[in-house]
Amino acid sequence: MDKTALTTKAERLKALIDAPETLVLPNVWDVASARVVAKAGFPVIATSSAGIAWCLGYSDGENITRDEMLFMVRRIAASVDLPVTADLEAGYGEDPEIVAETVRLALEAGAVGANVEDSDAESEGHPLLDFELSVARIAAAKAAADAAGVPFVINARTDGFYPGAAEGVFEDTVRRANAYLEAGAGCVFVPFVRDAETIARLVEAIDGPVNILAAAPSPPLPEMQKMGVARISIGGLFSLMTYTRVREACTELRESGTYGWTKDIILHPEMNALMA
Repeated sequence: MDKTALTTKAERLKALIDAPETLVLPNVWDVASARVVAKAGFPVIATSSAGIAWCLGYSDGENITRDEMLFMVRRIAASVDLPVTADLEAGYGEDPEIVAETVRLALEAGAVGANVEDSDAESEGHPLLDFELSVARIAAAKAAADAAGVPFVINARTDGFYPGAAEGVFEDTVRRANAYLEAGAGCVFVPFVRDAETIARLVEAIDGPVNILAAAPSPPLPEMQKMGVARISIGGLFSLMTYTRVREACTELRESGTYGWTKDIILHPEMNALMA
């Protein structure tokens, strides 16, 4: 994809994040799910690193290789005429230059935004990386995008609220979020926060757009929009829902031999037309 097209899409992504209306991102994991989400009228395609990992046979947590993750990002970006923001986990290496290279490769794959985490998914409890190193990683990612001449949107993720979070997590999260914004992030992503009071406090204390990960216990989307949440994503929930439905269908086939699971499914001709 040429730089002009990437720039246009990156500017569109940033404008939607900065708009008064909350940007809702139903994360996808392959071309078919991306086409379904695009057809449903959502203006941006966001990938789920977990969903992509699962569909390629990996457990979540940066076990998939960077090349395999970017292969799927490339396929998705080529399949839709919308901005694509990719979940690139922790950048596939702690060193800032590795994160910068990951951003360069994501741009080559057609993405115009990316999540970059600040925790070590391979260690128990997802410990946060050193503060100064984490800021340097975001700065390096931003510099790589600037060097490419594309206003790539870095969604800097901070994982302090991972289950089992230590005391003082709120203050540290705000400190990290604001430092990442100063280093060039276009948005900050604070997952694992479910209660309305904490979400509202984070939005108030962070000096830039905030992305919240929605799940069943989360406040409804309209309520989070009133709080000022800029961006809401769902992570791997759509892919988990799909695999859950397959499991339920297997149970029905095995136990009753009936086909109730086929009710209201997308039919073969419609799916073919969607993929044409």
